[in-house]
Amino acid sequence: MVRMDTVINGTRFDREVEPNVLLFDFLRDELGLTGTNRSCDVQVCGSCTVLVDGLPVSSCTFLACEADGSVVETIEGTCDSDFYKRAESAFVSHAAVQCGFCTPGFVMTLKAIVQDGGGADEAQLRHSLSGNLCRCTGYRSILDAAAEIVGEQ
Repeated sequence: MVRMDTVINGTRFDREVEPNVLLFDFLRDELGLTGTNRSCDVQVCGSCTVLVDGLPVSSCTFLACEADGSVVETIEGTCDSDFYKRAESAFVSHAAVQCGFCTPGFVMTLKAIVQDGGGADEAQLRHSLSGNLCRCTGYRSILDAAAEIVGEQ
């Protein structure tokens, strides 16, 4: 067992975890935070994106013990924020959601962009969001929503 002392969505957790437990599994199985989704298990799709110290990470390949001493934010931790309300409105108004499975990952990646100062043009958004895949909508509507969220539309 490895000790993990971290803040998740504003709450401090000081726990022992198995050294091979993924952050994704810890969040869902230990804490019941089910907004983060698993799809590829190989850091390709972005559905499992959470923020660790403000940076987007794929929780499906990130060990829980690596979050020791860090601040972790999941989609549940952002849902009461003004940012989330803006993101929700933009995704709906641009029809950027169909099944919604990928949406939490996109939202968390966009939150990192906004926290980093925003101001991304379309080329920067395409690059920043390239680790997030959607099988339903195509990407035009997602890019339009993203541009609105970061203030470039």
